[in-house]
Amino acid sequence: MLIMMMMTMIMMMMLVMMMMMMMMMMMMMMMIKMMLTMMMLMMMMLTMIMMLMMMMKMMMIMMMMMMMMMMMMMMMMMTMMMMMMMMLTMMMLMMMMMMMLTMIMMMMMLMMMLMMMLMMLTMIMMMMMMMMMMKMMIMMMMMMMMMMMMMMMMMMMLTMMMLTMIMMMMMMMMMMTMIMMLMMMMMMMMMIMMTMMNVRDS
Repeated sequence: MLIMMMMTMIMMMMLVMMMMMMMMMMMMMMMIKMMLTMMMLMMMMLTMIMMLMMMMKMMMIMMMMMMMMMMMMMMMMMTMMMMMMMMLTMMMLMMMMMMMLTMIMMMMMLMMMLMMMLMMLTMIMMMMMMMMMMKMMIMMMMMMMMMMMMMMMMMMMLTMMMLTMIMMMMMMMMMMTMIMMLMMMMMMMMMIMMTMMNVRDS
């Protein structure tokens, strides 16, 4: 009986021990699992933070780029404005000179050349140029008319004006050639007129 009891006791103890062990194992497992999950979470968080940081950096760079671009644009605009101003001053000067000089034709040609050169600058300027040209042309015509009051000359002038207006819409070169031709014609006419007068006088 005693032995039996002892045996049972031992068995029981064994069982309890086993149970305890099992429990311990389970606990350990759980702990490890928890740890792992925690680690994972931590890692994720870290990655997230890193990503965010990267994003911020990128954003900063982008912003910087944008700023640079803006600055560049501003600079360009400023230069453009300066150019325009310069051109205007040039024009004014030219006009002044025109008033003074007697060789109007020559000046006109010069003007044309100037225009041609400036035209290359920009489209906006081109528009401005066109306007200026128109004005100039009209002014020229007026002056000429004032100078020569002969009917024939008047007619010529009118035609020229018309022509120039039309030509303005076309290419500059065309206009130049046209004006040249017209000038020549005018000169010829003048010459003929003069000769006629001379002949008549004599």
